[in-house]
Amino acid sequence: MGFEEQSQASAGRPVACAIVTCSDTCTLDNDHSGKLIQHMLEERGHEVVFYDIQKDEPAGIRLLLKQLIHREDVQAIIFCGGTGLSRRDNAYDVIAALLTKTLPGFGELFRALSYPTIGSSVIRSRATAGIITTTGKYAPATGEFARDRHTVVFSIPGALPAVELAMRDLILKELSHMVWEMIR
Repeated sequence: MGFEEQSQASAGRPVACAIVTCSDTCTLDNDHSGKLIQHMLEERGHEVVFYDIQKDEPAGIRLLLKQLIHREDVQAIIFCGGTGLSRRDNAYDVIAALLTKTLPGFGELFRALSYPTIGSSVIRSRATAGIITTTGKYAPATGEFARDRHTVVFSIPGALPAVELAMRDLILKELSHMVWEMIR
């Protein structure tokens, strides 16, 4: 199957998503970036099955990420915030360490698209994406191994313009196809 056929086969397929905003100050009431992600996903027919705020603490981010990748109802996770250089920006480091496959083009293209707006400060962005694979476990009751699970993970800056750019120009255009590639 060629690229065009794959794109057509995956087009419009809904994806079950988790949204995590990494912030020490946001609440669910004032998390405009997380709400924008939710709105944009739902507007395109995707389902948000989890949405929460996580303090930008490595142990908490790691624990939540591991819980989410084992959930049967989560196919993709979008983290926003924690991608900068300050000592409180920890999300990128945790997520990057757990990726099984990295998608360098995501971060590269995000920074290239951001450059006309924010200039050289784009080098401080550590936006990234990739796949986390969890190995299927042996199920004694059936005598079979469960199938490996693959979860698409994005980590984007928390600033509202960055969220809008990442969602509109990259994530929403490729999300269905990426998940389709993982499950076919």
